[in-house]
Amino acid sequence: MASLEFQAYRLHAGQDGAAPQGRFDTLTADALSAGDTLIKVAYAGLNYKDALAQAGRGNVIRDYPRIGGIDLSGTVVHSADPALAPGQEVVVHGFGIGVDCDGGYAEYARVPHEWVLPLPNGISLRDAAVLGAAGYTAALSLHWMEHCGLTPEQGEVLVTGATGGVAGIAIDILSQRGYTVCAMSGKPEAADYLRSLGAANVVAPPDLSGAFKPLMSARWAGVIDSVGGKLLAHALACVRPDGVVAAFGNAGGAELPASVIPFILRGVKLLGINANSPMPLRRALWQKLATDYRPTRLALASRVIEPRDLPQALAAMLERGSTGRSVVRFS
Repeated sequence: MASLEFQAYRLHAGQDGAAPQGRFDTLTADALSAGDTLIKVAYAGLNYKDALAQAGRGNVIRDYPRIGGIDLSGTVVHSADPALAPGQEVVVHGFGIGVDCDGGYAEYARVPHEWVLPLPNGISLRDAAVLGAAGYTAALSLHWMEHCGLTPEQGEVLVTGATGGVAGIAIDILSQRGYTVCAMSGKPEAADYLRSLGAANVVAPPDLSGAFKPLMSARWAGVIDSVGGKLLAHALACVRPDGVVAAFGNAGGAELPASVIPFILRGVKLLGINANSPMPLRRALWQKLATDYRPTRLALASRVIEPRDLPQALAAMLERGSTGRSVVRFS
């Protein structure tokens, strides 16, 4: 397999502090990061982290050249683990792929077998990539929220940054579970799209230029937040007693200018969501994504692009020019 040649989209270090340069290179398996499992990539997702890496923002990648793509789906070519048979359909996300080691933007990927998760029955390779790290993060958020007592009967759940990939899947899963979902988006033209995913209500982000109030009218039983910053602080002030907030993003800033008052007076729970979960939890949640948490509107919330469109599609993510999930098809 070392002589097998294939195409990969790799980022190369920029000169004198410039952004990295992305280009399609012809590689062999020997050029890939170390690993004992070779996977023929079917699809790889486009994620905000991938877009930051291509633009050279956030110090995401420190070692070049690097094949991006923090998630992928595909079929096993060979593996040191006898449980991973050739042809088996699998998904890989996290563990540093696309950042600390080569990722999914190539026709083949090589990773340690401990990172490889066989797909549950009923999830196709395309849907696995559409879900990817984003769908897993959405499922993980709801998993821990329900662990903390959230139920549909408790009231409306807010999803911020609603046109993003994680948020769109979260809206779909929540609505399938019987929750009343309010989607918050700064894109008024996306209202019909968000309702098609299952949102009962669509609202614009609040004006955050005024003085911060630690408590406001209690509306939300739960919040899934992908924005962070002032918007997360505002959402915390609007959560009902014993409500639950899951936070995993910082597109609106890493600082949290909040107050302890919602936690003390209303018993609000703030959950930090880190999708680099141990493998037993990943297996359980991917099984949930195939059953109890199964989204039914992935086709509405996703599109498939060709490798040649990858650089432009990643750039559009940083310009708020994308909606839902995009996946690139390699085979």
